[in-house]
Amino acid sequence: MSQSVPSFTELLDGARESAVHLEMRDAYGVASEADAFARWKETGAVDDDPESPYWAPWTQLIRRTVARGVAVRRARIVSEPVSDYIRYEHAGTVVNVAAGEQVRWLPRRQASDIALPGNDFWLIDRRLIRWNHFTGDGASAGGEISHAPAAARLCADAFEAVWARAIPHDEYKIS
Repeated sequence: MSQSVPSFTELLDGARESAVHLEMRDAYGVASEADAFARWKETGAVDDDPESPYWAPWTQLIRRTVARGVAVRRARIVSEPVSDYIRYEHAGTVVNVAAGEQVRWLPRRQASDIALPGNDFWLIDRRLIRWNHFTGDGASAGGEISHAPAAARLCADAFEAVWARAIPHDEYKIS
């Protein structure tokens, strides 16, 4: 495992064919989202403008990645009924989709027989893994890079199994 963790910009700019992201937590406590999440909980309003100062760096990165022919897919495994955080995330996912990401949701009960890695990850071109580590409270605990072929196979197989069962974002309804 490498000690140097490239930025998401470096990872996605280096992708040639695919970039897949599997999220498996019901809540994240990432500092950069704290104000927006608090505002959503108070008002129900979410920033869904892909060109807003908050979203523009991400949407520009995704657009240029997709424009090069790289498939960018994100799958989320969620407990139901969903947490407040997942409600917030679902409301903002229109931005990911508008930028060119394909996003699907899988109810956790439907993932019981899928072998899943222990951490969220990005898998670039089925060979490079960026593990996303989080504290118990959901704060970012940093990332880690792996080129281990067995781990890449596990991530690829897990992602494809989740993707095959998951519900496209525009069809996944939160009650």
